[in-house]
Amino acid sequence: MPRNRKKIRQQYRQVAKQGGLTPTGQGGIAQTARGRGYSTDQIKGVPEEAVQMGLGCGNPTALAELQPGQIVLDLGSGGGLDVFVAAKKVGPTGKAIGVDLTVEMVDKARRLAAEGGCRNVEFHVGQIENLPVASESIDVVISNCVINHSLDKAAIFREARRALKPGGRLYISDLVVTAPPSEPDAPGMEIWADWLKAACGKGEYLKAMEQAGFTDVTVTAEQPYAGPGMIPALAGRIVSLQLTARK
Repeated sequence: MPRNRKKIRQQYRQVAKQGGLTPTGQGGIAQTARGRGYSTDQIKGVPEEAVQMGLGCGNPTALAELQPGQIVLDLGSGGGLDVFVAAKKVGPTGKAIGVDLTVEMVDKARRLAAEGGCRNVEFHVGQIENLPVASESIDVVISNCVINHSLDKAAIFREARRALKPGGRLYISDLVVTAPPSEPDAPGMEIWADWLKAACGKGEYLKAMEQAGFTDVTVTAEQPYAGPGMIPALAGRIVSLQLTARK
């Protein structure tokens, strides 16, 4: 197993055990959701623990114009927040599927689905570079701040395109690097060191999507990242992108 994949699994296993990066704030679960880009209406009926477990850098389900009956695939589904949100939109005639590397995350998402009586969701342990889904079986692929961790982004985009039906859409929230750290040895850089080895720039990221065969690749929003763990040496050097593309 590549070093960064092993580390990712260890980190997210710990997050799953502790129930998220941070506890719910004073404003309750609704405020926690708003801080992560989700409206109160979007999380209505979604397991609270899944909202607390949300680790993304955006809300790809807000970009996707999901319709009843569609099949949605979430790459790196974690505790299942985006899967549960998508499942509400596609309804009982549709399905939302999550794939995640971490067994503990998948187990937690499955438990939340069972407890909440969510019957149009599935969660699978797997690598997003080698998806456990049939070709041309998915209407919409989403991903929230996961692809940036991979050393082989091109493989992920090839797999996403393989899974999509002709005309299917890809909606991503993710992070890219715009410049090296201002101080490579600054306090706190050790937390980011392995991530920076896998991260890439905006141009390289978009090129990987296009080389995989996606068309209409579009950046719909772009802003400096100021999420958990951000340190002065990286301020303004990591950007959150919202992207769409078509097969």
